Amino acid sequence: MAIGSYGIIRGADVSPEDVEIIYHYVKDRNVNSPVTLKTLDATSVLTPVYNNSDTLGSSNPLFQPVADVEILGGLYNLKLESADFPDLGIYTLHLRPKQIRTKITDCGVLSSLPSVRGLIIDVSNIISTDRNKFSPQGLVGYRIEYINPTDSKKIPNFYRLITSNFYCEPIVTNLTNTNQKAIRYRYTDSATNLIFLTITPSAAPSTRPTTVPYIGQPEQTIVLTNTYFNPTTIEVEMVEHDISTLALALYGDQSKAMTSGIYTIYSQDPDGTRHIYKQFNLYEVKNQLNESLYEIREKKTDIDESLNFDTITS
Repeated sequence: MAIGSYGIIRGADVSPEDVEIIYHYVKDRNVNSPVTLKTLDATSVLTPVYNNSDTLGSSNPLFQPVADVEILGGLYNLKLESADFPDLGIYTLHLRPKQIRTKITDCGVLSSLPSVRGLIIDVSNIISTDRNKFSPQGLVGYRIEYINPTDSKKIPNFYRLITSNFYCEPIVTNLTNTNQKAIRYRYTDSATNLIFLTITPSAAPSTRPTTVPYIGQPEQTIVLTNTYFNPTTIEVEMVEHDISTLALALYGDQSKAMTSGIYTIYSQDPDGTRHIYKQFNLYEVKNQLNESLYEIREKKTDIDESLNFDTITS
């Protein structure tokens, strides 16, 4: 018997162009450490994984995707360059949907449907790399957040959703009610600089027909954000040693020069070639009576290459 359970989570097949990666660095976990914010180019560090013949589990050629075309939803490679993480400490990466900031050109209604209210956006104010998103129906599902004009702060926990967008043009309408605006808008199939956005909620509830939801005001700054995936946070801690390098000190090949007292630790390549990883000077500190006080192991900065493992064992 069916129990009526359905999965509601799907892997996002978002393009890297629709992702923003912001990271901040702190030296340690002290809350007083200053935070340094930087951005990464998502198109250069984030690569989607594509379906192939193995992921569908079918030998039928009709079901085989074209290579590097169909994105395997939710699976991406994140390649971080060491140059972006030069210091030891904690880097927190925040991956979020890309945000587009612009201004409301006008808040208007359609001439053919005066009950339909919406926002008018001038596409010429959008940076060139994001203008392709402002094609008809290209913004459906985007979230609109508002910047308070009085203090330039984003209004917290307040947003609207875009339900449709089309090219439009203004027209002058003769109105008997002087309280209404004479300029209204109509859709057009020709590409123009103006986009009419219908949003929700924008209509008054039936129980309070005079209570009109706030949708913004002309010249107000808004933030448009796609809703393709949920933001996620990744923490990367840069340390001087990892498990592999610590294992070298415990289990790696080592040597001690009896005459010079140089202690050498070696690393090893997959092909078996050994390299000098660290060197230390080993010596004793004695008092005036030639009594041993301390055994010292001091990190050596000038590496003695003559103590190569293959050289001293040949």
